[in-house]
Amino acid sequence: MTIAPLFEVTRGAIVESIHHGSIAVVNADGKLLASHGDPSAVAFLRSSAKPFQALPFVEHGGAERFNFTARELAISCASHVGSDLHVQTVAAMQKKIGIDESDLQCGAHLPDDPSAFQRLIANAEAPTPIRNNCSGKHTMMLAHAKMHGFPLDTYLDPDHPIQREILASFSDVCLVPPQEISLGVDGCSAPNFAIPLFNSALGMARLCDPRELPEPRARACKKITFALTAHSEMVSGYGEFDCELMKAGAGKIVCKRGAEGFQIIGLLPGALREDSPGIGIAFKVSDGDASRMRSNLEAYSRVRPAVTLEILRQLGALSAQQAQALAEFGPSLPVKNLRGIVTGHSRPVFEL
Repeated sequence: MTIAPLFEVTRGAIVESIHHGSIAVVNADGKLLASHGDPSAVAFLRSSAKPFQALPFVEHGGAERFNFTARELAISCASHVGSDLHVQTVAAMQKKIGIDESDLQCGAHLPDDPSAFQRLIANAEAPTPIRNNCSGKHTMMLAHAKMHGFPLDTYLDPDHPIQREILASFSDVCLVPPQEISLGVDGCSAPNFAIPLFNSALGMARLCDPRELPEPRARACKKITFALTAHSEMVSGYGEFDCELMKAGAGKIVCKRGAEGFQIIGLLPGALREDSPGIGIAFKVSDGDASRMRSNLEAYSRVRPAVTLEILRQLGALSAQQAQALAEFGPSLPVKNLRGIVTGHSRPVFEL
């Protein structure tokens, strides 16, 4: 894999840190529009796979079967922050399905929502699986299994019928034969997929512009992209980059982060110009772009938001107003120390 510099951080006049990676920009017709580094680099999508994992459930009428709202469909594709709003939404879904939190096999971790985090610590409460940022996805998978009468206790087994269907659907949309998809176990214990960045971007382009897909799948794609853009606060959390980019995108931009430095973005038809097709963007930061925490307990990533904004800037996908609304995320920002003194700058360093 040939990686290239993506982003640098300076201190004074010296470049102190450099983050490397690769980018692929592909349209729904399968044309590589732009790249940086190695667009054929194979990487796990991690949580960026969630919209694809929801696709067969939606395609087979699962949202209607359980009367899921668009907000509930959005959290099925989310890496939410474990806020009370997110927990209440997932709990309402479970009630509709006829399951409860004990059926989740995603494990538990502390919430990223500062208020929920502080409350659990103050009350010496252990987090439970429903606050896991993947609990919406797991609830959707359980609904998928229950809809078909499949076992619930093995729903994460790669040989379970719903996981085989998810893999087949993912293969079809991203145009990668199933035998060429590398499988791994995600942090939430669900199967996950590694494919070339080109194909991840192509899959996102086709999800956003499904005109070449069979009609039932195309309708499902449109339901998913509508839910994500209409309820971006369910996909991550208020103030987080994925949420704010989709809000600024006004229904034309889909964004989903993944762990270990993966990011996927979709531009719906017409996002660049009136006749532009859907476009997918996938990139991987090779060092994983580890999450950081501000003094107010908000988690953030320093590389992916800035790189995303720079890609969109170079593509001409953001208006001046949209760029201004997202300026707190970059693409170029001053670096300040604990006293607020500017010590350097962080900035993207690539040309597509």
